Parts: sequence; structure tokens; C-alpha cells
Amino acid sequence: MSTKIPVSIAGNLVADPELSFGESGVAHAKLRVAVNQRIQGADGAWHDGETVFHNVSAFRALAENSANSLKKGDPVTVAGELEFRAYEKDGERREARRIVADTIGPDLRFGTALYQRSSHTAVAGPDADVHAGLEAPIAAEIGSPAYNITSKSPVVMPPFGVVAGNEMSY
Repeated sequence: MSTKIPVSIAGNLVADPELSFGESGVAHAKLRVAVNQRIQGADGAWHDGETVFHNVSAFRALAENSANSLKKGDPVTVAGELEFRAYEKDGERREARRIVADTIGPDLRFGTALYQRSSHTAVAGPDADVHAGLEAPIAAEIGSPAYNITSKSPVVMPPFGVVAGNEMSY
């Protein structure tokens, strides 16, 4: 049995998101987010409290977009449900917690982001090799889309023009 509690956090990614695909083809991204609490001491000065690390899971388009947009060190905000699970390993009862994300985004208190809307329909599956941004040829120069895609499954192309990438500036 699991208990789910609504939660939102703001912190920094400890590592690049890990993207994988399940047997059914559903994308799953694992993220690890460090959150530092700020504490005001008796003297009025602010100090960093203990760092808390959160495991975050994202699925489907959110997983793919997170893996393509975020990298280690990026400040992020995450909203979702805190999930507690109990399991047995080596005959010992253990507990684990993770946040199953509903939304993930860059924390704009620390920089700016360039937003690019993606298609609301199916996204490329695990067999697709998608290149966009700086590696992709410019559509205006060669008269073709700014994507190079190889896939064994159907792929839906975003309806917009040249991809500028999803970059953060500090």
C-alpha cells in the first residue's frame, strides 16, 4: 500500500536526468534534487541548513522533455505527489520515498529560460534517434525541417519552425 501527499520543492539537480523506456514504451526519467533550507540564527544572520535529497520520477512526455531540457546543477521546481513505499530486501523490511512529478520546470529566480512548445500528440518512442538544436541543420538554409529523426515507430513532428533549443542563461 502506498500513501501519496501533494508536495512542491525547489532545489538543484544533483545529476543529469536518467531517461529510460519501459517494456510498454513509456518514458521514465529519474531525477535527484537537492534542497537547502535557509535558517535564520539568533544573531539574525542566515545560514544553510542540512541538505535534503529527493528522488523524483517523471513519466511520458514530462520525462522526455525533462531529460532533453535539464542538466546537472540546474535550479528546478517540482510539483507532484510524495509517495511512500514499503518493500522487503534480503528478508529485511525497508521503506522508500520519491516524488512522482506532475510538473517540472526551471527555477526562474536564478536565470532565464527559452520555452519551446512541443506537440501534444504522441512523441518519439525508445527506438527514435532525434537531433534538434545546434546539431540539426537550419530549416531556412536547406528547406527541410530542423530535425533528423530515425525511428521504427510513428513520430509526430512539432508544428513549429526552427528549433532554437531549450537553454538557460545565468
